[in-house]
Amino acid sequence: MRGGSAVHLEQCGKRRDGKELADATPAPLGSWPTPLEAAPRLARALGLGPADLWVKRDDLTGLGGGGNKVRKLEWLCGAALARGADTLVTCGARQSNHARLTAAAGARLGLKVVLVLAGSARDPGEGNVALDGLLGASVVWAGDAAHEALDPIASGVLDRLRRKGARPELIPYGGSSVLGARGYVLCGHELLRQAPDLSTVVTALGSGGTMGGLVHALGAGRVLGVDCGAIEQPARTVGTLVAGLAGTAPDPDALKIRLDHVGAGYAVLTEPVMAALTLAARTEGIVLDPIYTGRALAGLMSAIADGQIKPGERTVLLHSGGLPGLFGHADTVARSAAALAELS
Repeated sequence: MRGGSAVHLEQCGKRRDGKELADATPAPLGSWPTPLEAAPRLARALGLGPADLWVKRDDLTGLGGGGNKVRKLEWLCGAALARGADTLVTCGARQSNHARLTAAAGARLGLKVVLVLAGSARDPGEGNVALDGLLGASVVWAGDAAHEALDPIASGVLDRLRRKGARPELIPYGGSSVLGARGYVLCGHELLRQAPDLSTVVTALGSGGTMGGLVHALGAGRVLGVDCGAIEQPARTVGTLVAGLAGTAPDPDALKIRLDHVGAGYAVLTEPVMAALTLAARTEGIVLDPIYTGRALAGLMSAIADGQIKPGERTVLLHSGGLPGLFGHADTVARSAAALAELS
């Protein structure tokens, strides 16, 4: 599902963020700092020096299966609690990592959670969907819908909840508002303490908040985003979020975004991504996912091949999580299981 218009994200980000950026207090949800681990065998396989490549383990954030959304949800849930919310409402793809972590955040904070998800209750309940249920979320199924079609459904859910006396809070798609992106500003500062000589951090570019926060903290020249096909105008969305954080818009030409790994669509496994998943697993024992982190590594591999990233530079691959989603992606599961070697 490709969706999430820049206009929608801009509205979510700007609705109240001016005051929130000054006054917000994050809700404690994660374990910080996350590790920064060397990946020498993967580095050599990619043609880099053994000390050139590191992995920022934001899959180890400690809540609900981990992942990058925890950093954003700390700020968004902190604001929701300050406004007296008792229910969180968000939307996403069927295998949304963000939805799963919103459910986990609600459980941690004692808030009800309603997820508006593409798909049907008749579809297999695997991966993130199983965890959504385990974590106690309620789901409104939207059928075969693009993200833009989920927005009015979520608005209707908010209205119904208010009529029943609830105090719901809308958590934006992917957690990517100006306030949510503040979580990745702090991650950028964390990275600089761990690797002061950082040259480039490579991140999956989904809803934009992760890259936007990193660009604000590190500068556009040190952040490479690999588009995953989640939103229609990734550069515009990242620029809007950076402008909200900084007060001034970045030079759009300065943003480093690779658009060459979307393939046939957001949810479709590509051969370069399968190769990246396999290489990371077999060189470092690190499991990536087919939608986000697999694309990030595939983009890193392309950046090395065309000289955008060079040996001798400190490069960090941001592992933004997503492992539960792998188990909900039938093609990846089948390809991985088929690779088992039988002992003769």
